[in-house]
Amino acid sequence: MKLQIVIDRNRDEEIFIYVHEKTQLICEIEELVNNNSFDLTGYTENETVKLNLNDVYCFITEDNKVYALTENEKYRLKSRLYQLEENLNSSFVKINQSCIANIKKIDKFKASIGGSLTVVLRNGYVDIVSRRNLKKVKERLGL
Repeated sequence: MKLQIVIDRNRDEEIFIYVHEKTQLICEIEELVNNNSFDLTGYTENETVKLNLNDVYCFITEDNKVYALTENEKYRLKSRLYQLEENLNSSFVKINQSCIANIKKIDKFKASIGGSLTVVLRNGYVDIVSRRNLKKVKERLGL
C-alpha cells in the first residue's frame, strides 16, 4: 500500500483510498476520519467547549435535555439523543432509551440474579442495560 500526502491550502480537504477489499485497517481509518469530522459543542453555565469524542464517557438525557459526560464535567448539548446515535462511530453503543455509552470507557459490568446488566463507566457513572438493547450490547462487546 502506498501513501501520498499533498498539502494544498487552496483546496478542500478530502481523502481517497483505493483498495482491493475493505479490511479492518480500512474500517479503522474510516472511523478515525469520521470521528474527527463530527463537531460536538458542549455548554456549561459559563463556557462553551468543543468536545472531543474520545473524552466523552457517555451521552445521557435528563429532564428532556441531553448531556455529554466526561471524566469530571457534564456538558449540555443542543442535539437530541437519536441525532447523536446516527452520527457516532462504532465506539458508542446505545445501552438504554436515555444513554449512549463509549465502549472504550466501560470499566465493568455487573449482572443481577434477575438477568439485568449494569454498566459501570470509569468516571463512576452507573446505568442499566435495557432488555431491548442487551443483545446488541453483548454483540458489540463480544460477550
